[in-house]
Amino acid sequence: MARESVKARERKRERLVAKFAAKRAALKEAGDWEGLDKLPRNSSPVRLHNRCKLTGRPKGYMRKFGISRVTFREMASDGKIPGVTKASW
Repeated sequence: MARESVKARERKRERLVAKFAAKRAALKEAGDWEGLDKLPRNSSPVRLHNRCKLTGRPKGYMRKFGISRVTFREMASDGKIPGVTKASW
């Protein structure tokens, strides 16, 4: 489980990316590179990293579900994810 500060930092970056998305697109369209340099670094979408929404784990992230493989396996075994069942043949 990731520290709360790491998860909070990632949420802050997500908010900054959303806040400056329109301004960043306008500056790129105009070719104003100096204006882009003045924006906060964390407002760049490149600095985002996919993390599990429940535990904050950075590795083994499954985009379709938004959680890590470990959390996915636990939830699927408990039947908490609709339409997902353990394979048996």
